[in-house]
Amino acid sequence: MSSSRVPMKSYDKDTWIKVPVGKKLFHRSCVQDMDRIGIFSGLTLDIRSVDMPSIMGVPRLRVISQTLPGLLLLTFHLSTSQSTQTDFSDTEQEQQCLRREHPTITFENLKPWVSNFTYAGAKDFSQLALDVNRNQLIVGARNYLFRLSLSNVSLLQATEWGSDEDTRRSCQSKGKTEEECQNYVRVLIVYGKKVFTCGTNAFSPVCTSRQVGNLSRTIDKINGVARCPYDPRHNSTAVIASRGELYAATVIDFSGRDPAIYRSLGNVPPLRTAQYNSKWLNEPNFVAAYDIGLFTFFFFRENAVEHDCGKTVYSRVARVCKNDIGGRFLLEDTWTTFMKARLNCSRSGEIPFYYNELQSTFYLPEQDLIYGVFTTNVNSIAASAVCAFNLSAITQAFNGPFRYQENPRSAWLPTANPVPNFQCGILNDESPNENLTERSLQDAQRLFLMNDVVQPVSVDPLVTQDSIRFSKLVVDIVQGKDTLFHVMYIGTEYGTILKALSNANRSLKSCYLEEMQILPTGQQGQIRSLQILHSNRSLFVGLNNGLLKIPLERCSTYRTEGMCLAARDPYCGWDSKQKRCTTIEDSSNMSLWTQNITECPVRNLTTDGGFGLWSPWQPCEHFDGDSSGSCTCRARACDSPHPHCGGRGCEGPKIEIANCSRNGAWTPWSSWAQCSTSCGIGFQVRQRSCSNPAPRFGGRVCVGQSREERFCNENIPCPLPIFWSSWGSWSKCSANCGGGIHSRQRSCENGNTCPGCAVEYKTCNPETCPEVRRNTPWTPWMPINVTQSGARQEQRFRYTCRAALADPHELQFGKKKTETRFCPNDGSAVCETDSLVGDLLKSGKITTRIINGGWSSWGTWLSCSRDCELGFRTRKRTCTSPEPRNGGLPCVGSAAEYQDCNSQACPVKGSWSCWSSWSQCSTMCGGGHYQRTRTCTNPAPSNGGDICIGLHTEEALCNTYPCEGGWADWSDWSLCNEDGVQYRSRYCEIHNPGPSQCTGNSTQYRDCIFNEIPVILPASSVDEEVNCRGFSLIHLIATGVSCFFGSSLLTFVIYVYCQRCQRQSQESTVIHPTTPNHLQFKGNTTPKNEKYTPMEFKTLNKNNLIPDERTNFYPLQQTNVYTTTYYPATMNKYDYRPEASPGRTFTNS
Repeated sequence: MSSSRVPMKSYDKDTWIKVPVGKKLFHRSCVQDMDRIGIFSGLTLDIRSVDMPSIMGVPRLRVISQTLPGLLLLTFHLSTSQSTQTDFSDTEQEQQCLRREHPTITFENLKPWVSNFTYAGAKDFSQLALDVNRNQLIVGARNYLFRLSLSNVSLLQATEWGSDEDTRRSCQSKGKTEEECQNYVRVLIVYGKKVFTCGTNAFSPVCTSRQVGNLSRTIDKINGVARCPYDPRHNSTAVIASRGELYAATVIDFSGRDPAIYRSLGNVPPLRTAQYNSKWLNEPNFVAAYDIGLFTFFFFRENAVEHDCGKTVYSRVARVCKNDIGGRFLLEDTWTTFMKARLNCSRSGEIPFYYNELQSTFYLPEQDLIYGVFTTNVNSIAASAVCAFNLSAITQAFNGPFRYQENPRSAWLPTANPVPNFQCGILNDESPNENLTERSLQDAQRLFLMNDVVQPVSVDPLVTQDSIRFSKLVVDIVQGKDTLFHVMYIGTEYGTILKALSNANRSLKSCYLEEMQILPTGQQGQIRSLQILHSNRSLFVGLNNGLLKIPLERCSTYRTEGMCLAARDPYCGWDSKQKRCTTIEDSSNMSLWTQNITECPVRNLTTDGGFGLWSPWQPCEHFDGDSSGSCTCRARACDSPHPHCGGRGCEGPKIEIANCSRNGAWTPWSSWAQCSTSCGIGFQVRQRSCSNPAPRFGGRVCVGQSREERFCNENIPCPLPIFWSSWGSWSKCSANCGGGIHSRQRSCENGNTCPGCAVEYKTCNPETCPEVRRNTPWTPWMPINVTQSGARQEQRFRYTCRAALADPHELQFGKKKTETRFCPNDGSAVCETDSLVGDLLKSGKITTRIINGGWSSWGTWLSCSRDCELGFRTRKRTCTSPEPRNGGLPCVGSAAEYQDCNSQACPVKGSWSCWSSWSQCSTMCGGGHYQRTRTCTNPAPSNGGDICIGLHTEEALCNTYPCEGGWADWSDWSLCNEDGVQYRSRYCEIHNPGPSQCTGNSTQYRDCIFNEIPVILPASSVDEEVNCRGFSLIHLIATGVSCFFGSSLLTFVIYVYCQRCQRQSQESTVIHPTTPNHLQFKGNTTPKNEKYTPMEFKTLNKNNLIPDERTNFYPLQQTNVYTTTYYPATMNKYDYRPEASPGRTFTNS
């Protein structure tokens, strides 16, 4: 059994277990101050009433009754020495069951609907930019840029963008950690065909412009100061306006003490907020920026400078005019149209409850609404709210009076607005103030805080929630059956997303539809970013280690009409024709589509009970007669979860008893086995085993023998046996070779017949006998032929006999050998002998002369078997010169001869391969061409084979529509030449441009600019013309006159400035001090805002701008795009990290 170790639970109910009949139960109280229980073996069942008091959590045992034959029901009542107090009274439990809680979608139920993206080594997925036209999502993470598919967030491209080793080493030498000295992407904006992105770059901010379809291609690279924060923990935001200017709100120094709202790039001068002036910006945390109409709006929170009692944080909305060009002498390179107002989000009442800290915003341009997430201060109780603001209310606040403090010791008082309906109008007179805004520079330097507070669209917040802090917000507009619904998706600090409903009629105020748990159970994580795609109804969630795509609607999960309507989901309704839950777009007929959103959905609080883990096994003692033993016991409680609100209780045992020690006992003897003999003395056996019961867990073994034996058949004599005697020896083999036989015999004893044979035969000497040869003597020579000359032929004979048997007298006729000799008649004694061997049976006459065969001459070679690739040819001869006769030998050798021929390769005729894919069009517009090719390689012609017939390239027209501009992007500026000039070039993408296409020069020149960081310069259809004519005398005279008047004007300006400085008040001070070190002086007890009064401004502020600003950034016509880098209060550098809120149950208020 399992022995998991968890604390033993307390019980307040009886637990039934089953015990087989035939067991004997004993009890002993108070063994070592602890009661033990157990089930014991015995021969009888002793049912008695036992009541064991519980000590130290050991259960009590009561025997109730024997309800069925063979079954005993025991009840274990678990308790502790002290009564356990229940967590809630009955009244409190009833109140809990009456609570209305919103539904919760667990991670396991949401997982099948979620698309996930992770990348090894990538973290902080905080920047998301939607590119709907190209169906892609641009993601900025730490040291990486990604292009993902909008459909399933699959990876299209990954580009590493980290800091180099020298930059990281320099960062760490300044006291920063390795984690901080990375490149965190903090600005990510898609505009046109480019992506503008900025990163912290190990506390050395840098910005790049990249190709939107290829992030690895960097078009331009510029300094990131005042566009991106140094520290990744600093909150920042940025937006590119329709004319190409970049508006950024961030800190622009290493220490983070110089916050600014900064404009750069574009064809307007760079501007910023006043430096080191807490009345303009006082330790702000920037949240969002939007380009709306004539203004650019910024949303942030900051320390309230107008708050007189202690320190508090206010949420703000600020705006600047996009046509602001700064002041002349006063507020030079500084905003002249900067205004800010407080945002109010509070619960109404006699004493309102304020949510002061803005965390996130979302802009609905269709209805001019801006939703905002607000929380309480970090050192306050955790609470959150969502308020919506109309642009008209924001405009009304900016049209109202200002709030102004005359000096640091004065109160903040309302001041009339000199231009109550200011719409960024400019001065058209031909004065030095031409093109300045209508606002007076004196008013602009002192009047920027509005007196009126921006009020939300409703008296109370749309959503409020205690014990938790919201972090992110997006809003979707959903068409219901009868009305439009605003559905809010709110990210929480725990990594969950609340789906809430904001209805126009306020009948569903604070209505949560569901809460989605996007992380596995037990995990919590911060939501880095939240983006919504309305067209695809998708929600993109950036986390620390990955990215999620979650569908906004999951209507198919509601199987029945009741579930569909009870969900109160604005996306879903019941289609009575299709009999399923669908969206309004998928419905078959609007009249048959039902939706019931009259109240908030309520989660069913009824919970069935479930067992928890078993407690650790505990020892239990028992007694069996005069002996004792031990068991192990464990228990479990019905608390995972507890039965709640009418839920079913747990089914199954709550107590388990195991491993009880048991003494062994013999089983009854078995029957005697069959006698081992049928006659004569034998023996019988019987056995028993120590298994009634078997000894277990330390019990004693059985005493005695497990086997008994006894004699049997003592009085049954056995008859005399009839048997064969032993075999005799084998007789001599009947043959010495060639195979013979020999035999042996036996006799039957004590009887007449015995089963079997008395004689046994076996073969012997199977080996073959040797062959014996014998020759007869030669016969005398006998003449057989006499020639006319007197010569003669003589013959003699002899015979060969052979025998291959054991008997040598059995001989076979063999061959006869005949010798013939020729004796000439010249008296010589030499005779020539010719031996002949013939068949003895055919002898008796003279044989003719034997002639062996001979080959004829070779014939001519035949033609080759193949025309190419190695054939063969043959020639033949015959055995006819002479032919073999009279038993002569045939010819030795082959009658045919083969030879290789035509070894050259065969010619191969060429054949075309398949056509390749069409190439890319040579131009993007204006008429280009693309082509495809094929090769003569399938197969290629060889060995004199024919080549392929036809064209190897085909071309076709493409992109025939006219081009709007025709020019490609400008190349990078060249290095400076000897004349101090740089140039760059471009080419026309159209082969035959029309009169309105590719106008202007293909090359630009400029004077070298030293010590400058380049900025993004997108292409313009209007080029600057460069006059390259020489320097003449007229130029010299004009230069001298200009220098004279310029020096005179400069002298006059210096004189006027000195006079003004002499009249300057002692209370006046500059807005841009030379150094901010005095702000860190601990001995200075004067408030920071008292050190700066906006009475007079430093004349020149251009030294506070980054050095690469120029006004030659060409405008880009496009829609408004935004980016926001924001972290909630838990990530603020200057805030305390709040502890996790204890409450996790959301209640609709």
